[in-house]
Amino acid sequence: MTVLSPPRPAVIDRALRDARTWCAGHTIDDRPALVHAVRVAVTIGEHVPAPPPEVIAAALLHDAPDLAPAALDVYQVLTTGYGPEVPRIIAALQAEHRALDEPDPPIRVDDQPVLLASTADKIVALTSLLRRARATGDVTGFFAQRPVLCGLLPHFRAFQQAAHPRVPASMSAHLDAVLARLEQVAAGILSAGVR
Repeated sequence: MTVLSPPRPAVIDRALRDARTWCAGHTIDDRPALVHAVRVAVTIGEHVPAPPPEVIAAALLHDAPDLAPAALDVYQVLTTGYGPEVPRIIAALQAEHRALDEPDPPIRVDDQPVLLASTADKIVALTSLLRRARATGDVTGFFAQRPVLCGLLPHFRAFQQAAHPRVPASMSAHLDAVLARLEQVAAGILSAGVR
C-alpha cells in the first residue's frame, strides 16, 4: 500500500488525474514525467505516516508549472481546483528549483509541507541520477560531465543537515545515503582529475 493506493482522498485522485494530463509527453530524468511525480508522492508516504493529502497532491503536481500548456494560468487552475495550500507548496518548490541557478541558493526548512515535498523530490531526483549513471557503466564519467550538479552537492548536504531535525529520521537517512554515494563519486572525480 502506498499513499496513492485506493481508496484515496478526492484531492489526491484529482491531482493524479491532472498530473497524468500535464505530464503526458514529457520526461524527467529520462523517464516519463509522471513516474517522477508519483515517486515523489510515494516517497513522502514511505517516510511520513498519514501525510496531509494536500502535500501528496502538491508532490504529484510540483512540476506542473513547467509542464502544463504555456497558455494556461497554472496557479489559477491549481487554486481553483485545490484551494490555496497546494499551489502555495508548488510555488515554493518552483522558487527553490530556480534558486539552484543562483551562486548561493538559500536553504529554507521552516515550512513543513514544503520541506517534506522538497526532501522527497531531492531523494527521487538524485537516486534517479545515480540509476542513470550506473546504467552507463561509467558512474564517474557520468558525473564528471555534470560539474554543476557536483558543485551543488555541498548545498544539498547543507539542506539535508538543516532538514534533519525537522523531517522523519528515515527520510533524513534516505537523503543522507544518496548524498553520501554522490559525494563519494565526486571525491573520486576530484582525486582522479577527471574532467
